[in-house]
Amino acid sequence: MNLYLLRHGVAAAKDDPAFESDSERPLTKKGIKKFRKAARGIERLGITLDVILSSPLVRARQTADIVAAVLNKESDIQEIPELAPESLPEQLTSALNNVHDKEHVMLVGHEPFLGKLAAFLVNGKNNSDSVIPLKKGGICRIEIEALPPTQPGHMHWLLTAKQLRLIAR
Repeated sequence: MNLYLLRHGVAAAKDDPAFESDSERPLTKKGIKKFRKAARGIERLGITLDVILSSPLVRARQTADIVAAVLNKESDIQEIPELAPESLPEQLTSALNNVHDKEHVMLVGHEPFLGKLAAFLVNGKNNSDSVIPLKKGGICRIEIEALPPTQPGHMHWLLTAKQLRLIAR
């Protein structure tokens, strides 16, 4: 299975009084514009997706919607609570059993969770100190053999949103 871990785009500030909770913070206008370009970079990479799993938080879902629109996969988005920021890698790998038959799965979420998940998938074990950080709008591709992972996965690449925008040109 190929997992594409995608961090949400640039969102409103955590201390923005316009939003009552962290879960309500949307992407900024500039964040939307920049991520649309980054999504075109994802398209140029030739990535095909079977399903897009998104955190239920607004900014992650908006990011998933942008990718889905660019890749013509709007009907293939599912929100799962296991991608929320406070989740644990073990919880998500358990939830991934619902898509065990899919070959290409995108996970749209948050840091530091995605960084911990990437390290967990590549190391084959959970170590809370081990993190492979993703910048906002960044993506990595990790190939795993089984769910839950029984051996370390293989990271094929890690790209920033800026690199994706350059690829889109």
